[in-house]
Amino acid sequence: MKPKQIIISILAVLFVFPLMGTFAQQAPNSGSIEVITTFDYPGTGNLTLPQKINERGDIVGEFIDSNGVTRGFVRFSNGSFSAPIVEPNDTVGFTEGRGINNSRTVCGDYATSDGNLHGFFLSGGTFTEYDVPGAVFTAVLGINNPADFAGTFIDGSGIQQAFVSVGGTLTLFSVPAAVATLAYDINDSKRLVVGYYIDSAGILHGYYRDANGTLHFPIDPSGSVATILFGDNNRNWVVGRYADSSGVTHGLFFVPPNNFFTFDFPGSTFTSLNGISSQGNITGRYVDASGIAHGIIARVRGTPPTTPAGPEMKANVSRSLVAPLNPSPSAWGGAMPAR
Repeated sequence: MKPKQIIISILAVLFVFPLMGTFAQQAPNSGSIEVITTFDYPGTGNLTLPQKINERGDIVGEFIDSNGVTRGFVRFSNGSFSAPIVEPNDTVGFTEGRGINNSRTVCGDYATSDGNLHGFFLSGGTFTEYDVPGAVFTAVLGINNPADFAGTFIDGSGIQQAFVSVGGTLTLFSVPAAVATLAYDINDSKRLVVGYYIDSAGILHGYYRDANGTLHFPIDPSGSVATILFGDNNRNWVVGRYADSSGVTHGLFFVPPNNFFTFDFPGSTFTSLNGISSQGNITGRYVDASGIAHGIIARVRGTPPTTPAGPEMKANVSRSLVAPLNPSPSAWGGAMPAR
């Protein structure tokens, strides 16, 4: 995939129309999500795409400027922003910040002129490149406090697989029969790895990998036509998003094995929850009616669900007529890591 196609496919996921909702949505006898604030990376016309949040309240992500250039950033807990993060080997204007731990080590990926992604770590101002051995494409998508990390890669066979590195030991895995598997986060206890996979029909599904290495899949809330799990914490709380058949994309809160509730940012048909700290602080984004993505900082209130969610999980959603969101892999990033 060429760099221009990367940008186009990513922008495609951001185009939405209005939806009325509530700030704190709650399924019966469960927790809720409350927005603390919204934010934008400084600059006119930037699309702001936060990815993960650490225990200190620092947020890593990326922004896309008006020229389509993608740069990483950190929003520090005091509300200030880093300078744009640009991997030195980025030759096409595409560097993503994907994960951050409490020592403020950032992981992410960058593109080169052949259209492939390569992983990196940024610590104390020093970049370190990372590729899975033998891979032509590597994206590092999450890092925990012991510096274990997770991501996805493509080797010479063209098969896209997930990986985790724990204590320096690299483990490669795929959901059976999937055409692509991506690992997005690993918590400190190493009990839980979360991500998504694309099945043979081109549909996206969430999965998780437990402490024994067992894969649990598919993880799809009721009504989902495409599900992504992005982040987890040390309480095994998981966040992500899913699309429904009416074209609305909802923020998703999940507690394994099968407990869900949703959150929709008021006035938007696209809400994504991307990272969660152990304190229950969440970061993600919503997209407004003009197609601009804005960062969210939110928190979990109350007690997360302890019984499986049913159809009532979509309570407090009031839909207006909207143009359907294309739930296909091409619209959500294809085999490129979604964000």
